[in-house]
Amino acid sequence: MMFEIVTYMILFAMLLALISAIIGQSVYDKILAVNIFGTITVLFIALFGFLTERPEFLDIALVYALINFITTIAILKFFEYGDMGRSSHINDQADI
Repeated sequence: MMFEIVTYMILFAMLLALISAIIGQSVYDKILAVNIFGTITVLFIALFGFLTERPEFLDIALVYALINFITTIAILKFFEYGDMGRSSHINDQADI
């Protein structure tokens, strides 16, 4: 009974994070909300693995957490610099 309540609370928190991502005012607010959604998803996967007595779900949760972190950093870099690779002036100097 207690784990069912916790599961519903986690799903409600995921819903709130998703709503925050949709109605966020700036791009950074939306990215933060998506990151929060990913973090809560990691918690949900770990809880689901505990409830079903399948410890391999913890490995899946850890991999998802790493992917969530790397994706957030990459998206922030893209919005900050407008490029995922080296900047254009470095590429111009390399061609000389």
